[in-house]
Amino acid sequence: MTDTTVAPDIRTRAAVWYGALDVRVEDVQVTPPGPGEVTIEVAYCGICGSDLHEYTDGPHAIPVGDPHPESGVAAPIVLGHEFCGTVAEVGDGVTAVVPGDRVAVEPHYRCGNCPRCLAGEYNICRHFGFAGLMGHGGLAEYATVPAYMLHRLPESVSLEQAAVFEPAAVALHAVRRARIRPGETVAVLGLGPIGLLVTQLAARHGAGCIVAVDRSSVRRELALRLGATETGADLADVVGGEGADVAFEAVGSEDTLRACLAATRRGGRVMFLGLTGTVRLDAFALVNNEQTITTSVGYRDAYPELVRLVAEEGMDLAGIVTSTISLEHVVRDGFEALLRGEEQVKVLVRPGEQRP
Repeated sequence: MTDTTVAPDIRTRAAVWYGALDVRVEDVQVTPPGPGEVTIEVAYCGICGSDLHEYTDGPHAIPVGDPHPESGVAAPIVLGHEFCGTVAEVGDGVTAVVPGDRVAVEPHYRCGNCPRCLAGEYNICRHFGFAGLMGHGGLAEYATVPAYMLHRLPESVSLEQAAVFEPAAVALHAVRRARIRPGETVAVLGLGPIGLLVTQLAARHGAGCIVAVDRSSVRRELALRLGATETGADLADVVGGEGADVAFEAVGSEDTLRACLAATRRGGRVMFLGLTGTVRLDAFALVNNEQTITTSVGYRDAYPELVRLVAEEGMDLAGIVTSTISLEHVVRDGFEALLRGEEQVKVLVRPGEQRP
């Protein structure tokens, strides 16, 4: 595969995607940091739903053949975009961090020159992408990334908390775009990591009533601990009256999007977070009810607020973590366990553990 050296001949264990159902934990070369780059020793890396999609029937986002324009990388690729760790080495021109700094990685690639980047909307850069999907990521003992991706952590923020910053940033960006007003009723359909973090952050943003919906009783119980006021297995059964002011679709299907619209009041808003293909909607009802569907992808300028929420307000983002595993067993205890439907929510990988 493409070389991914803190020093010559230094190698790292990594989970490498070769194709659908073909992820191999193997030794790869550590890419030394070039100008503007940093190599970090990875402490934790979470497994995301996007990783599962790539594992089961990818490629979806992973470049095959032509490399991604910002990373310069194509498959085979080191997975993992939800990661944090400690700076091991910095490249020329890097001054914002030094070796030994603990950092969270905001894995968005950005060109800095397109109209959206110049407007500050770097999450929709024309060269949109993530380290760990469109470039080598953090399911490895060491990872080299652009320095602009790194956020230094104060002593009061643990690496365990920082390991959840990436999905929390997705949730925070969506909550911001939903423009929740104090006292509003919020419905959250789908209590995976994103839906649970939306629940937690919606409570912090002033939602008056939060209805959290999922088939899993374990996830519903967790949602109650994170700020939900009501839970249920079916959205139609738990949202009554005029309906929710805003509903978050965090599953990714035509049926669940329709369910959110049906459970949202006239003039209400639906935040579509789930990933799916073509959907068909009743446009007549959508127009007559004057409802709004808004989408959200990735995040921007979210990490500083997450640092503040954890450091100054004591917010526990790591409450969604249900398992921590070794890199060597990432396929069996990570991808396959999540696909089997075991009661896992967020699985973290510790790459440095149990190296053979």
